[in-house]
Amino acid sequence: MKSYQVVDFGKPLELREYKNPEPKGKEILVKISACGVCHSDLHLADGYFDLGDGNRITLADRGTKLPFTPGHEITGTVVALGEEAKNIEIGDSGIVFPWIGCGSCEACVEGNETLCEAPKYLGARLDGGYSDHIIVPDGRYLVSYGDMDPATAAPYACSGLTAFSALKKIPLASANDWIVIIGAGGVGINGILLSSTVHEAKVLVIDNDPEKREKALEAGANKAFSPDDKDAIRDVVGIGAKAAIDFVGRPETTDFGLSLVKKGGIVIVVGLYGGSLKLSLPLVPMRSITLKGSYVGELRELKELVEIIKQGNTKLIPVKKQALETANEAMLDLRAGKVNGRIVLVPN
Repeated sequence: MKSYQVVDFGKPLELREYKNPEPKGKEILVKISACGVCHSDLHLADGYFDLGDGNRITLADRGTKLPFTPGHEITGTVVALGEEAKNIEIGDSGIVFPWIGCGSCEACVEGNETLCEAPKYLGARLDGGYSDHIIVPDGRYLVSYGDMDPATAAPYACSGLTAFSALKKIPLASANDWIVIIGAGGVGINGILLSSTVHEAKVLVIDNDPEKREKALEAGANKAFSPDDKDAIRDVVGIGAKAAIDFVGRPETTDFGLSLVKKGGIVIVVGLYGGSLKLSLPLVPMRSITLKGSYVGELRELKELVEIIKQGNTKLIPVKKQALETANEAMLDLRAGKVNGRIVLVPN
């Protein structure tokens, strides 16, 4: 088994070779077909998340042990089963749901594994998809994608699921409403593409990069602006947008979102860029606004999303296939903001 691993935080990934692991109990061994490259992988490789004001939360503090294999947007085919595996067969293919909880706490029992306090996320706590094989704790985490290309399906384990779950947290928006999307990277583009599956609202996109604004319009956004175009944005949204989704997660971007929603509006923070936010507290109740976090999505939401995609009415995010051996180069391109859509690593 070939795996590109974080051996030292902040350093390039290193190729390590191991014997293929053997699944035990309910585990399954999946031969990886494709794995998307996500912004979260950059934070994971760096070994920390920036909390602002000089504070950090490190992966070491949260139980991640080196070396580990990043990558959580995984598709593949089952090649071996543990002795207790049920309702799954060798040869089954699908998207691997990576946001796995402990399985026994109240959140997990209720199907809200992203709220688990002791998660076993693939590509963060457990080895992920920058490899050619992966152990998945239970066959129920493999979601069939039908006849989709596995490289096209892979980003829906995170990029698509994250956007879809964030959209579903917005109270139903009508055709007269605006939803503001801040950041037109891979997850933001999926937010545009999937918006019409949840809401009838118009979509306004804000991004610094003119090329990404153009891609946003191609994906179906009604308007796209630079954040410097404050007057033009205000002219479009009028008294304010129904909601804003911040796919960047910087103090400036979240604050901008708060300034654009109308009374009773909601701002959903998805991005993990980092920093801390200063709020004028009296305006929160006076404007009746909601500031809400949204972290990836649940297994039931991935299944719902895949069924929507299978219907064939949704434009899919563009992907660029690269060899697994280019993992470090792919991460550098993503860090430099050179990626439109999604890079997907494909093992030989």
